[in-house]
Amino acid sequence: MPEKPAKKAAKKAAKNVAEMPVPVVTTDEGQPHDRGEDAFLMEPMLISEECDQRRELTDLVLELTKRSSAFRASLARGLEQPLAEFVRSMNCYYSNLIEGRGTHPVDIERALHNDLSKDPDKRDLQLEAKAHIEVQRWIDEGQLDGGAEMTVDGVCEIHRRFTKLVPESARVVEDRTTGRKKHVIPGSLRTYDVAVGAHVPVSPGAIPRFMRRYEERYARLGNFEAILAAGPAHHRLVYIHPFGDGNGRVARLASYATLRRTLDTAGLWSVARGLARRKQEYMGHLASCDIIRRGSRDGRGHLGEAALSAFTKFFLEVCIDQVSFMEQLMKPTVFHERLSKWAKDEVGLGTIPQRGPQVLDAILYRGALPRADVAGVIGQSERTANNVMLALAKHGIVFSPGARAPWQIAFPAKLAPRLMPGMFPERS
Repeated sequence: MPEKPAKKAAKKAAKNVAEMPVPVVTTDEGQPHDRGEDAFLMEPMLISEECDQRRELTDLVLELTKRSSAFRASLARGLEQPLAEFVRSMNCYYSNLIEGRGTHPVDIERALHNDLSKDPDKRDLQLEAKAHIEVQRWIDEGQLDGGAEMTVDGVCEIHRRFTKLVPESARVVEDRTTGRKKHVIPGSLRTYDVAVGAHVPVSPGAIPRFMRRYEERYARLGNFEAILAAGPAHHRLVYIHPFGDGNGRVARLASYATLRRTLDTAGLWSVARGLARRKQEYMGHLASCDIIRRGSRDGRGHLGEAALSAFTKFFLEVCIDQVSFMEQLMKPTVFHERLSKWAKDEVGLGTIPQRGPQVLDAILYRGALPRADVAGVIGQSERTANNVMLALAKHGIVFSPGARAPWQIAFPAKLAPRLMPGMFPERS
């Protein structure tokens, strides 16, 4: 009997996790101190069956599942891969923006082509963005399938891959108590105390047992329960604050991996854009989830279930909003109108040949256009066909993954305001 896909994915994930380096916890002062906190302090970690909001949250999970599937099915042929490539840059832009480290997608795109700014600060931000995209590409390749993003090793591996690629200057944090500089070691758990606003995360010695509890509660859930738990898991990870720096971005990448896996999103949308656009609400919910429960009617754990369910609702609604945004943006007829309008305008400006719009229509209709077919599509010579494609490629509106591979539609960041209005702010 053939092996089920879910079982195969779990085996692959287990192999990937087994090959990941074990996180190292070391400190110049010896073993990290441990205040003896019990992992029960994170409870509740799941929305209970008795929660008053459980039915409403269930409906939101079902709606998100339906909409995400419908959006992917509605996408024009040939756009899935290039759109997913672009969403990586979008996700990176918004996730870093939440941290106050904004790098415009145009500059991110330049970094991906090793076109780095001469300004040291701007260059460091470009490299940081590039690191984020590389980790998301690794996730999109299925390296965390099977729920590995919810394991201790999986979370540490996300941090390791991200942090090792950022500049040295971005790997240093300041100890708020002593003022001493602390080096953030890629993939290694925090070895000192920190404060995040009013929240004081667990002591460094307690992190391993809190992370083990995190894995026990989240890594083995079925798809429905994992989607429902995506918000709670997101908060509980930043509540532990396992690393010296990068916790927010690691948590959002882990959430991205969970949603990609459980909803089969193909990387076509991201929750980060919605969280960034509602940053104050996002931060407010995270802070509310840090507070201990308010009386016997607020769940059975140490922390409040009402706050956790409110954040879960917010998180799921943001996801649904982002799927709806992408679906409206990428409706085949609407996207075709924008693409045609851009092409006609460029013909008028003399930047692309008159046959350019015709080629774009053919690629969009077919999903991809073999190089040998271009001349036939426009009814011109091979030389003219090559000139048309060179002009379009210069704008970045088409790409080919190989020297002999077919042409496909691309999504260059500089054209996003025309082709995908509202995706992110226009460059100032």
